[in-house]
Amino acid sequence: MDIFGTIMAPFKWLVSVIMVGFHDGLSFIGLPAANGWTWTLSIIGLVLVIRAALIPVFVKQIKAQRGMQLLQPDLKKMQDKYKGKTDQLSRQAMAQEQMALYKKHGTNPFSACLPMLIQMPFFFALFQVLSGISSAKAGGQGIGAMSIEQVKQFDESSIFGAPLSASLLHGSTAGGEVAVWILSIVMILAMTASQFITQKQIMAKNMSEEAMASPFMRQQKMMLYILPLVFGVGGINFPIGVLIYWTTTNLWTMGQQFFVIRRMPTPGSPAAKALAERRAAKGLPALPILGGKKVDAAAEAAAAAAVAEARSQRVQPQRKNRKKK
Repeated sequence: MDIFGTIMAPFKWLVSVIMVGFHDGLSFIGLPAANGWTWTLSIIGLVLVIRAALIPVFVKQIKAQRGMQLLQPDLKKMQDKYKGKTDQLSRQAMAQEQMALYKKHGTNPFSACLPMLIQMPFFFALFQVLSGISSAKAGGQGIGAMSIEQVKQFDESSIFGAPLSASLLHGSTAGGEVAVWILSIVMILAMTASQFITQKQIMAKNMSEEAMASPFMRQQKMMLYILPLVFGVGGINFPIGVLIYWTTTNLWTMGQQFFVIRRMPTPGSPAAKALAERRAAKGLPALPILGGKKVDAAAEAAAAAAVAEARSQRVQPQRKNRKKK
């Protein structure tokens, strides 16, 4: 076994344990053990377990993203300060000031990628499990916690006539090529569209004007189009079961982001102003809560300003009666 296989072995075992656990539970309540929909629900259950476990990490990601957005004005000032200075001392001083800014705002550029990085080993583990189903069946072996019988059941299971272990690039040994093509293309489009929409709603609704004008935003715009394209092209090699996993986790992310943007938006963003207006209309205080703690002074000031602006827009000027001479 190579180094990568050794590293992935515990993740393959954990992925297969969760899938088998959901499969056995669904079979116990009456769903057919060899049915493709039973295995599909097991894959969806795997997504729910992983994403629920990542909720604390997601909260940290939100704080990191907000910190990155709030420090953009200071970061731009620092870049302007050292613009054109290429000597070693200036670069070292700039790096130290940049680290001090990250520490001040409690963030760093890598925190926003943490949930993605944590999910990737499970994604590759599931890919290896599902891609190895046919060879495991031929060799009479199980995979991780999956027994030989369960490997056979999975290999013979399908949804809409498409085997779960088949992929668009490699086809299927069990037939149903047309169904595999149609379902794979639909799942790839759903996977890329959900990822694009998630990033788009963050950029359109949950970023302040300073963040929108920053170099960080230009990178985000590039990633908005590059990531869905990468996963879309890579999707032709994913088994249908993996496409189900990734589409489901993207839908979870999209719903999660929608909730956060609506209920806990970034200070100074269009979503924050909309939240302040809704709270003002209901007579509620304008200070939102995140993780049981009040947001910082900048968020409070932004929310208060948004409320004041909303109220001023609703108040119409009244003509005063002139005093009779």
